[in-house]
Amino acid sequence: MDTPKGGATGTTTTGSATPVHHHLHVPGRRLRHFLRPDGRKVHVTTPEEVEDMRRRLSTIETEFEVVIHGTEQHINALRETHEHHEREKATLREKHGDILDEFERVIRELDALSSEIQNVSEHAVELSSNFSKYGFSSHLRTRETPTGSSANSMHGDAPEDSDSTLNDWNARRKQGGYMRFFKRPIVRQYFHKGLLWRASEALEMASYELFVDLFYVGIIAVAGDQAAEEHTGEALLRFVIVFTLGWKFWSDVSVYVSWFDADDIIRRLSVLFGLVCLLGMTTNMAASFEDTWTPLIAFYIAGRWFGSAYYLWLSYLIPMIRGTMIATAIVNFVPGLLWIGSCYVENYARQGLVWPALFLDICGSVILVFLQRGTALVSPRLKEWASKTFEFYPALNIEHKIERTGAFVTLVFGSSILSLLYQSKAEFGINAFFGKAALSLIQAFTFNWLYFEIDSFNLHTHAIRRHYASSFIWLMCHLPFVMAFTLAGSSLAHLVLAHDCEDADYHTLREPYEERSEEHVPQGLRWYYCCGLAIALMMMNLISWTHVYKTVPSQRLKKEYRLIFRFAVSIVILLLPLKHDLNSLHLVATTTCLIVLALMVELVGASCVKAGFWYQCNAKCSYSAKCNLLRKDLEQTLKKGGVIHVEDLAGKKGTEKGGYEFGA
Repeated sequence: MDTPKGGATGTTTTGSATPVHHHLHVPGRRLRHFLRPDGRKVHVTTPEEVEDMRRRLSTIETEFEVVIHGTEQHINALRETHEHHEREKATLREKHGDILDEFERVIRELDALSSEIQNVSEHAVELSSNFSKYGFSSHLRTRETPTGSSANSMHGDAPEDSDSTLNDWNARRKQGGYMRFFKRPIVRQYFHKGLLWRASEALEMASYELFVDLFYVGIIAVAGDQAAEEHTGEALLRFVIVFTLGWKFWSDVSVYVSWFDADDIIRRLSVLFGLVCLLGMTTNMAASFEDTWTPLIAFYIAGRWFGSAYYLWLSYLIPMIRGTMIATAIVNFVPGLLWIGSCYVENYARQGLVWPALFLDICGSVILVFLQRGTALVSPRLKEWASKTFEFYPALNIEHKIERTGAFVTLVFGSSILSLLYQSKAEFGINAFFGKAALSLIQAFTFNWLYFEIDSFNLHTHAIRRHYASSFIWLMCHLPFVMAFTLAGSSLAHLVLAHDCEDADYHTLREPYEERSEEHVPQGLRWYYCCGLAIALMMMNLISWTHVYKTVPSQRLKKEYRLIFRFAVSIVILLLPLKHDLNSLHLVATTTCLIVLALMVELVGASCVKAGFWYQCNAKCSYSAKCNLLRKDLEQTLKKGGVIHVEDLAGKKGTEKGGYEFGA
């Protein structure tokens, strides 16, 4: 047990009088300080904070002790204090038994009501890490996870004790169970009257989701290779259509898992059926514009209409979200009619049906959200109908969506590297082929660095939590981002094997890479590569722009200016095919240098002027962030006691801004 140096002189209470202890403790939270029977205040801290706390307390208190959490001194102090209060309780019971029993009953009722008020009106402790990563939301609430299914999938028998030990026991108790064939699904999170109610625990990524990711990444790699082989406008059109159809399959699985908790065999069989449909669609994509358009669309419609039937089934099982599920089933069903019509018209004439169908497939959920919020409705009667029909609207889990998207983007970056691998039979294989492959590796690594670290650095509010419009943009931009990068990676594989530069003898390549090596890089392949990289970089800029970043006063270059520079780099890359005399090595080296330059601007620009870049110094950086609170309101609040309620902020911001996790 640590005590202040020099001893503490002062106010220890002696005699028979019992000191009055005024310390309030909220159940479920760690006790930071408590009073000993003799009146001394015990402060609980960590080993790293002992010295700092002791120096700070010595200036404001005269009688105190500092103990390290979990040590023997800490436990002994707790036991001694606990025994003292137990003796006091026994003495009071002997003198005032009935009054003490009534008093304890009132305290229990107050604790239960206080806990319920906290669960309903405040944010649960489990969301602290969520807020630190994705930004604070005054519209977000947590609910108790139901222990059993119910008719509306909302209410259940919640445990009386919310202590972490009991929750851990409940989690461990489920480990001895088994997977059922059918389990009534439960809505994980939902919107209701401007608030987002969600389960307090984090949603983990299921193993079959990773299986779906790997399967889809393999499919888009094949589609990209086929487009790069032909490098024509028709091949690009086919690639975009097939890629988008597969993307919709992939995103649907994410929605199924994030919306509902139904860990049963039925769900896995449903995912397997969707994968079979995706496989059937993929086997018909190469000749889809010539002979196999009908089977390709048939497999796609089978998967989409199966999803419609699934949502209708859920509307029967979960009356709480019946209106939303029926509307979602209709949105999934209607584009299928356009796809069927496209099978009965000529190749190029069918584009008039294909693109409206693609728009409805990709943006159908967006239309539903606008309808649910009443944004697109003019008539008050329609707004009232929409408010009643979509009173409860399922939402995506922000952690799960970001983790799932990040894992998929990582696989896409990795697959682009796999397509660059070749085998050499040269005695010393450091040549132009190796140089282009190494530059391509640097390029992919830089993209990974920008996406996962640079654009997540100093993040104040994630796009999904910032606003429903920014969440739409964030979600939609990932489709062209991944599509463009996949096309660029497939084209880059051909550039690496090209022997149109010095020190690139294609006879040093083993089969079948020797046959794939080309003497001249076609102009179409150059446009594929440069446009793919440029669009991917532009979409990454737009994705980064949707977030809100912390403002660092001493930062060398603001985030807005760094994004403008990155956009200028993407324009330069986009125009590189106009310079026809660039060989494959020069083209790859130029694009890699431009992307690395954009990274260096980000790294140097994000650093603080006073903190240094090449070395570490003791200077500290500060940051600021906007808060929707007027200065006069803050001053009035401080005069009244200095307590600001997040509900007041939410009321001033209105339900149209901030704090939404978008349900796609």
